[in-house]
Amino acid sequence: MSGDPNGIQPRSKGQIKVVHIYPREMSIYGDLGNTRCLESRLRWHGYEPLIHQHHPGNDFPKDAHLVLGGGGQDSGQARVQDDLAHNSEVLRELAADGTAMLMICGMYQLFGNTFITIEGERLPGIGILDVTTQGNAKRMIGPVVLDTDYGDVVGYENHSGSTELGSGQRPFGRVKSGMGNNGTDKTEGAVTGSVFGSYLHGPVLPANPAFADALIKLAVERALGEPFLPGQIDDEIADQARLRQVRRLAG
Repeated sequence: MSGDPNGIQPRSKGQIKVVHIYPREMSIYGDLGNTRCLESRLRWHGYEPLIHQHHPGNDFPKDAHLVLGGGGQDSGQARVQDDLAHNSEVLRELAADGTAMLMICGMYQLFGNTFITIEGERLPGIGILDVTTQGNAKRMIGPVVLDTDYGDVVGYENHSGSTELGSGQRPFGRVKSGMGNNGTDKTEGAVTGSVFGSYLHGPVLPANPAFADALIKLAVERALGEPFLPGQIDDEIADQARLRQVRRLAG
């Protein structure tokens, strides 16, 4: 890790505001770990993380540099739907301006066009990602390996929603092992600009430090208008664990 062994911390390279959306309603699969991972890695890289939790009923902070959302049950999605619609314009403006965002599972679905529950209820999304999701009785569960722009990415999926990408929508990765968006087209997640959607839990970022740092780089360069200057971080354990899952599942 970076930092002085005597406990003296170097001067911060700058402040980065990380906003976690709906930590009570949409964080039942351990996705809070993504926020904690970025908080730690920002500090190790020499930046000062400012962590903000956004709860229903509040206006969304327009000065966000990095936005995170997690998974939840259908009931949790329904509880945050009105607040998400209320703040949709701000979120779309932030996305269009290049703000880095990572939406996992349920929030990935709500950042799309529509989520249709297994009962047939239609929950409108905010349309940042061109995806549509249909709830099913059968769940897609298990470890996943993806081929992405950030190398092999590993995680764990647990979702009943089957997601279809719109024409021209770029996936986050190609499935090497697992089910992905729908179990048939070998795509997983979606990427538009600096907004990423994915079904990968784990949480995904501690297991994939290269992807975590890619999000940090996007946030730093947009927030500070200067190049990302990484610190020295020992990721050997995470790298070994990821490689073991890749070898075991994808060959």
